[in-house]
Amino acid sequence: MQRRDFLKLSIGTAAAAAFASPAIAQGAVKEIRIGYQKNGVLVITRQQAALEKHFTPQGIEVKWVEFSSGPPMMEAMNVGSVDYGAVGDSPPVFAQAAGAAIVYAAGQPITNGQGILVPKDSPIRTIAELKGRRVGFTKGSSAHNIVVQTLEQAGLTYADITPVYLTPPDAGPAFANGGIEAWAIWDPYFAIGETRQSGRILINAREVTKTNSFYIANRDFAKNHGAILQQIVEVTTATAKWAEQHRDEVAKSLAAVTGIPLDIQTIAANRSSFVVGPVTDDIVATQQGVADRFHRLGLIPKPIVIRDIVWRNPAA
Repeated sequence: MQRRDFLKLSIGTAAAAAFASPAIAQGAVKEIRIGYQKNGVLVITRQQAALEKHFTPQGIEVKWVEFSSGPPMMEAMNVGSVDYGAVGDSPPVFAQAAGAAIVYAAGQPITNGQGILVPKDSPIRTIAELKGRRVGFTKGSSAHNIVVQTLEQAGLTYADITPVYLTPPDAGPAFANGGIEAWAIWDPYFAIGETRQSGRILINAREVTKTNSFYIANRDFAKNHGAILQQIVEVTTATAKWAEQHRDEVAKSLAAVTGIPLDIQTIAANRSSFVVGPVTDDIVATQQGVADRFHRLGLIPKPIVIRDIVWRNPAA
């Protein structure tokens, strides 16, 4: 994928607003820009003001920027408008292949909460029956990877479907009105599709492959402010540990920050894993498999080495 194609990945209003902020220069940090989506540990971190409580005594302001999906967040991070954020497995692969200035700061295994939906009355009952169908997902997202791997498991190729590239807010209505015949997506949209849009789970991602989400940092921010980045990761990790033991409160936090109904976020919270930790060798190997597969299919223009951009705190 050429850089101009990467730049065409859907960018929401929040992302555009993020681009207006100048990159943090080397020196004292006055502001940290955090990119988040409508799910996960960072939403809880924001609701609890955990980063603000940690950094305000240091004279550092925390700014939150919402994105509809990972690809536009990666572009914002590449240009230095976001310092740290959470995404699925595919966005950083596309970003690295496009030469983006990012590093992997932490990892989080995904055990549930994403997959492929079809309408309840759809004749599609097996993955093989996706052949020739319109499958909606966000280009360059974790759902993109799930589609690719699911097709391979069924002996199909990417060319056997008609991919329809849609952001989650656009894919939901398309799914509901029949514009797409299947929808690859993650929570909370996955839960919305099930409960509000008469969706039926065709396959859960966990049945197909191991997947991970990641906490990504701008490369220059990580290089120039490693101690600050380490503190951000530690606060994220502590919030994740709390979330594992307080799922009812997590659902309330997610609903409060995102505006998505509590019953939807309760489904998402109850089936999520919130454990955050280092980017281990196993996680690197899994992510390398994603990158190699995308290169083999021509979805990225060149092979990449995931380990090359895994951040290691020099003070650790």
